Amino acid sequence: MIGLVRGSGLLVLLAVIACGGGAAAENSPAEEGAGGGAVAAGLTPEELEHGIGPIREVALGPVDDELVKAGEAIFTMKCTACHRLDERYVGPPLRDVTVRRKPTYVMNMMLNPSEMVQRHPVARELLGQYYTPMPAQDLTEADARALLEYLRNAAAEGAGQ
Repeated sequence: MIGLVRGSGLLVLLAVIACGGGAAAENSPAEEGAGGGAVAAGLTPEELEHGIGPIREVALGPVDDELVKAGEAIFTMKCTACHRLDERYVGPPLRDVTVRRKPTYVMNMMLNPSEMVQRHPVARELLGQYYTPMPAQDLTEADARALLEYLRNAAAEGAGQ
């Protein structure tokens, strides 16, 4: 019984900590930071725009089929425990994530999920909605780029339906 009470208290505490305020940003996480949440986290406008991590620019061209195949394999192996393309699961659905978020943000969330959840207002809001922080998946930048390409392709396929 005591464990149940402690567990419930921990969930409430995580929910309170995770609340960053504001609605989810559509294309620009920087808009989310216009309130006081980002200032409190000490984020720069660049970090609000691109996320917190090593990626600051992604050169996009036509969808690369080889990267899509590699990204699909990584997605199946490392992401499907928590994500689906079209439905809420442990984490949010991802088919349209590349429409809602900048490529740099998506890749930084993959590469640096712990700091993103701790400091970025959009990632904190997602934690408040899903109650489960995204675990680090030990991805390389090349892995994250392949996943991004897979998600770009999934978004394009979804738009064609």
